[in-house]
Amino acid sequence: MTDYQVIFFRSAQKELEALPVEIISRITPKIENLAIEPRPDNCKKLKGQANNWRIRIGDYRVIYSVDDDCRIVEIIMICHRSQAYK
Repeated sequence: MTDYQVIFFRSAQKELEALPVEIISRITPKIENLAIEPRPDNCKKLKGQANNWRIRIGDYRVIYSVDDDCRIVEIIMICHRSQAYK
């Protein structure tokens, strides 16, 4: 079984790059782990969303979708929890 490919929306990549280095260093390994396990134990399915999930990393949230047929994890948004669900 092959790993999933992780791809970023352009906006999500910019959100990640705008964060402080110490936050990036905490978030990046969690995103990389999504390639191996796209639905880790701490993920939550977002209500009202077709196939969107979120993982929590401290005060930050990574919102992503999973396409099991194409084996792709698409990072949609990376933001502070106060901005994640607006």
